[in-house]
Amino acid sequence: SSSGSQKQAMGTMEAEKKVILVTGGSGLLGKAIQKVIQNDKCEREEWIFLSSKDANLLDTNATFAVFEKYQPTHVIHLAALVGGLYAHIGHNCDFFRDNMSMNDNILEASHKLKVKKLVSCLSTCIFPDKTTYPIDETMVHNGPPHHTNFGYSYAKRMMDVLNKAYNEEHGCMFTSVVPCNIFGPHDNFNVSQGHVIPGLINKAYEAKKNGKPFEIWGTGRALRQFIYSEDLAKLFIWTMREYEEIDPIILAPDETDEVAIKDVASMILDAFDFKGEVKYQTDRPDGQLVKTASNAKLRRYLPQFQFTSTRRAIRDTVEWYIDNYENARK
Repeated sequence: SSSGSQKQAMGTMEAEKKVILVTGGSGLLGKAIQKVIQNDKCEREEWIFLSSKDANLLDTNATFAVFEKYQPTHVIHLAALVGGLYAHIGHNCDFFRDNMSMNDNILEASHKLKVKKLVSCLSTCIFPDKTTYPIDETMVHNGPPHHTNFGYSYAKRMMDVLNKAYNEEHGCMFTSVVPCNIFGPHDNFNVSQGHVIPGLINKAYEAKKNGKPFEIWGTGRALRQFIYSEDLAKLFIWTMREYEEIDPIILAPDETDEVAIKDVASMILDAFDFKGEVKYQTDRPDGQLVKTASNAKLRRYLPQFQFTSTRRAIRDTVEWYIDNYENARK
């Protein structure tokens, strides 16, 4: 009967509805996904962005309760306990245990509540300290990570191990992405806790405001790959919808887009129209001079994807910081 076939069609429509739960939904990347999804809405998708206020993901019962509440079909796991270089030194045990607990809670809740797909966020700091460049996805476990943040790095690596284990034992579609250095609006602009670009933006703002020199640690010659949070958000949404491998995928711009820290600094100073003195504190360490990651796998899937130029993305981030100075994390 026609009503029967209508019911069936309704059933498949219902079945295809996705409820996508995003942990760490109020952070740098969560905010970017919220913004991008406004312009890329699928009517069969319901997006839920969790912040740390909604559930303590270190607590197993709280994690299961939030999964029971929203019944997600898909999960994007961005939440992590993070910090820049100086936050990690001396806290490797805490970083390891807390990130392991949180990740275990998220993966086990996703398994038990039959989540169809989980995409977790790793980091390029997980790669071996001694390695050849460019780094690719096959090299994650090829040697110890850098000693300064080994607790965090090993906890992130274990996510890849668990993804494979859950797939092998339970048939779960759990995967991960490995972004390079992320920056953009809603970042943490704290100089000691944050990362390179937000830290330099904070320093430039204060130097200009106070008529002081702008100081850069090291020589500024270290090369880095940076990805604008909105570009990464688009790629995360693509991964959630389209990427079907358990193995991780590196999300980074092309190797030709690598920039020296001193060039990043000058883009930031241009965005602020800073005319003061620039000082290089050459007695400070540069960190690793290169950390190039290969995006060859991403390019096989998305040869046409256009990344925002670093200069333009920095300008947009500086404008956001100036407009939101009072409320920005710093």
